[in-house]
Parts: sequence; C-alpha cells; structure tokens
Amino acid sequence: MIELRRLASFAVLALVTGSVTSCAKEPIKFGAVLPLTGHAAVYGQAIKKGIDLAVEQAKRMPQFADLELVTVDSQSDPETAKKELTDLYHQGAMAVIGGVTSAEALAMVQAADDAGKVLLSPSASLPQLSGISSNFFRIFPSDFAEGTVMARYAYDNLRLRTGVILAKQETYAKGIQKVFADEFQRKGGKILETIEYPPNTTDFLALADRVATLKPDFAYVAAYAEDISRIIRDLRQQQFGGIILTTSSFAAAATIAETGPVAEGTYYTQTSFNPLSSNLPANVAAFAKAFRDKYHEDPDLYAAHGYDALEVLLESYRQGGTSGLKFWKGMRSVHEYQGVTGVLQFDDKGDVQKFPHVYIVSKGHGVDVEEQRQHDIDEARKKMQELEQQLRQLQNPPSP
Repeated sequence: MIELRRLASFAVLALVTGSVTSCAKEPIKFGAVLPLTGHAAVYGQAIKKGIDLAVEQAKRMPQFADLELVTVDSQSDPETAKKELTDLYHQGAMAVIGGVTSAEALAMVQAADDAGKVLLSPSASLPQLSGISSNFFRIFPSDFAEGTVMARYAYDNLRLRTGVILAKQETYAKGIQKVFADEFQRKGGKILETIEYPPNTTDFLALADRVATLKPDFAYVAAYAEDISRIIRDLRQQQFGGIILTTSSFAAAATIAETGPVAEGTYYTQTSFNPLSSNLPANVAAFAKAFRDKYHEDPDLYAAHGYDALEVLLESYRQGGTSGLKFWKGMRSVHEYQGVTGVLQFDDKGDVQKFPHVYIVSKGHGVDVEEQRQHDIDEARKKMQELEQQLRQLQNPPSP
C-alpha cells in the first residue's frame, strides 16, 4: 500500500515537473541587421551603440533578464541584409531591427512578409516605404517631411532663390532631392541644375567646380555621410561662396567631426535631438548621461534612434506581444511612448509623426536654429533687463 502511494506520488511529481518544464518562459529573442562595415557603417555603428545600451539597461529588469539580441552585419548591402534577416527569423527572433538605409529596408520587407514577423527600421526614410507592408514599421520620419522643411526654410528664412542639387544615383538620394526640388520650385525658387553622380564616384572636384561656376545661392547635397563630407570639402576648395544645405545623413557626430572646420555654417535637417541642450527632458538627459558613461562620447541622432528602436520592441512585448500575432498587435498598441527622439506612435502605415528641425553646424556641433534663435532672444532680453536696472540705479542713487 505504501509502495503504491509512493508510486502515485512519483507520478504526480513527474506530471508537475513536466508541466513546469513545458510552461517555462521562453527567452525573449530579438535581432538586429546593421551596416557595421561598408559605406553606411557610420550609421550602423552609432545605432548599435544605442541598441546595446538599451539591452544592457533592460537586462537589469527581472522582466527582461532573459533578453537575447543577435546582431549581424549587412555590410551595407541590401541583398546581404535580406539574407541575414531571413536567418534571424529562422533562428527564432520574434522581431528584428533593420533597414538602416532605405535601400536595405526595401530589400528586407519581403523577408519580413515571408516570415510574418515585425521589421522595425531605426532610420530608413524613403517616402515609398510608407504602408509598404503591415509588418514594416519605422521610427524615422519620411523624406517627404524632411525635404519639405528644408525647402521652405531655404526660401522663407534664408531668402535663397537659386540652387544646384548634387545627388547620388541611389534610392534614398533620388527620393529626398525630388521632394526638396518640388517644394522649393513650388514656392518660386529656381533649381539651376540637378547633378546626379554614379555610386562609385570618388573624385568630386569636377562636380564642385561645376557648382561654383553656376554661382547659385546654395548647393543642396543628397547622399550619404562619406560623400557629403567630401563634397563639402571640395565645394569650399573650389571657392564656392554659397550656402550648403544637406540632409539628416550628415547628422552623425562622426561625420561632422571628420568634415572639420569647412562644415561650419552647413545647414541640415533632422528630428529634434540635441544632447548638449541646457533644457533636456528627463528621459533624454538620463539617456545622454548613460551613453557618455558607457562610451565616453555624446550620443548622436542615430545612436538615439537605435536606443528607441529597442525600447519600442520592449514596449510592444509589455503590451502583451509575446509571440507572432500578439507581438504585431503589441506594436500597434504602442501609444504616445516617450522616446528619447520624441513621442512614438505608429499610424496605419507604420510611420511615426515626427517633425524635422533645421540645424546648423556651429563650433563643430549641430545646433537647432530655432532653439538657438530663442536662446539669442532670451540672452538679449536678459541683457536689456540688466541695462534697465543699471539705468534706474543711476537715476535713483541710494540716499547717503
């Protein structure tokens, strides 16, 4: 009788143990396909730093202690990015951060659809990506917003009337330069010439000389970091005296630093993110401090978007998206999430509503022109108040 009870106890224990084993929580698996080498590496490396910081912080929380992230190199090649994405999905990643460039994102969307899983781009901006797939999301604004903002600023604020466009013959550059040109000309400006150069171009002196010869008010450069940096240097070498305008591709801190003093006065567009501001929101200040503590440098726009990309995936998981359709619904449930790059919420096309600002390179750093203008106004008001106080003291000296 005792033996039977003992056997029954073992049977119950086995059932309980098996149940616990079968219900054990699966690790949270995410992936990242980033251009860590190749022409877009300046963006991929910065984004990786932001992602890695977010992972490090998340793993300190019991809910995400078992978080797993696998990062692979796309080599700045769209087809490689697509293959690596497929492999990560097969390895069990429930969602992947990728599509750093628009060309990579376009290639990767089909792999996301084949797997029926989420692909979140931290930085692709091509307008044609809006609504391209129910599985594709991005936290970077469309080039439509960016190109339009710069065109209006050039015409209305800088009073520029003639320009030349220098654009690389590739997906991203073609998209944003057209948006800019259409809006600038709609307002009454004139594009004297649009110069599109082949992807393998390494010598820009002849192109810069052509721009200088045309003597436009400005040159608008649509390309990626390395090309923009070289073009700016060559334009100044060819004594181009006009204003240089460009895109958020120039916003990487490493690119501005590499370009050096000739970058001073260059205007570019990006979402509002300035870790050097004296009036940072609490979450941005905390992120900037943690980033400096870890990497001993200031975070740039792309590091911030990498950080937010991982945070959005975690928020989706919190919303109940533990796998498959649940995770997709979790992405759709992200509502007014306070990211370090702004408020994040996806519309029905997988886009976020962010409004680019115009920045200018000043003393080696990007400065929000509107923020700087307000700062100058406040400083002038402060000095005026001080002068008025001094005048009152002179008019009404204290009694002896």
